[in-house]
Amino acid sequence: MTPLVLFRRVAVAEAVTWALLLLGMVLKYLTETTELGVRVFGMVHGVVFVAYCVTTVLVTVDQRWSARRALLGLAAAVPPFCTVWFDRYAESRGLLPATWRLRADPPVTVLERPAAWALRHPGRGAAAGVATVGALTAVALLVGPPA
Repeated sequence: MTPLVLFRRVAVAEAVTWALLLLGMVLKYLTETTELGVRVFGMVHGVVFVAYCVTTVLVTVDQRWSARRALLGLAAAVPPFCTVWFDRYAESRGLLPATWRLRADPPVTVLERPAAWALRHPGRGAAAGVATVGALTAVALLVGPPA
């Protein structure tokens, strides 16, 4: 899977889960029908939000994005649907190429080493990504919702 395909899929999934969470909020707060939508879609959105952030960091490290660009990509996950905007922005500027740089180039920095390992061993890298998302989601659940 290319950086473009991975990033696009996760960015769109994050936007879709935002829409579902907003629908759940309408059902809970406006129609006062049920809060099940917020419970279910809130959790799904939280997991996909974390996955988007992990994907953004992986692409940042692989493509050597600037800190400013990385922060913009991460911040795009906060307002509804902005991940899709950032995906289009990144693609239009050639920031999401068809190949992973670290599959061929040797890692140089401390952050590039685990990213290169994950990209060179796709099965294990995907498992590590899922484990990372799970661990970060667990930490978020322990910390609790924003006050």
